Amino acid sequence: MIETPTSHVIARSSGALSRAPGSYEKRLADLDGIYANSDAFRSVAQTDGERVVYRVEDARPEVAEGGLIFGTTYMEPGRIDNEFFVTRGHLHARADRPETYRGESGEGVLLLESPEGETRTLEIAAEVLVYVPPFWVHRSVNTGSDPLVMSFCYPADAGQNYDIIDRANGMAARIVAAPHGGWTLVPNIAYQPRSQAEIDAIYAGREVPQ
Repeated sequence: MIETPTSHVIARSSGALSRAPGSYEKRLADLDGIYANSDAFRSVAQTDGERVVYRVEDARPEVAEGGLIFGTTYMEPGRIDNEFFVTRGHLHARADRPETYRGESGEGVLLLESPEGETRTLEIAAEVLVYVPPFWVHRSVNTGSDPLVMSFCYPADAGQNYDIIDRANGMAARIVAAPHGGWTLVPNIAYQPRSQAEIDAIYAGREVPQ
């Protein structure tokens, strides 16, 4: 059956998306293991673990193949030690699928990583559109003092693979506050590079080895 065309309104201050049936949120307590300073994380989580770090609202088509998922992400500002609030990040389960992000309000960075561990950063702000090509792991970072609101769109059959980041002990780099303002990139000393077998599996679209 043919789908019905729809229109949707994005609230730039809250990230609310009209006529979006899907939503989920991640609280600080859900992000254990992501930040470098685990002691600082536990200290903050003990008193503020229920704080919502980011919220996603989306609309999904009835037909997966050939359709598009679109929605909004609302990210609170904040830091754990000197590391900015981030999303979990993911590679698409079908790694050859791309994604776009458009800044609606606030400012932040898309942290991207190739299967081989090459790092790229793309700043995002209101009216800035970022294209994430296939095969790039990506994570959103709120580097500003205000909420970061983005809209996104990706193929409905893309899926998400979160484990690829967990198995590598995070992404190869972290985005932290610079000494005199702004942000800077630092190595993740706990990072474990992927094996050639895992890299080959990503590019071939096979199940990634455990």
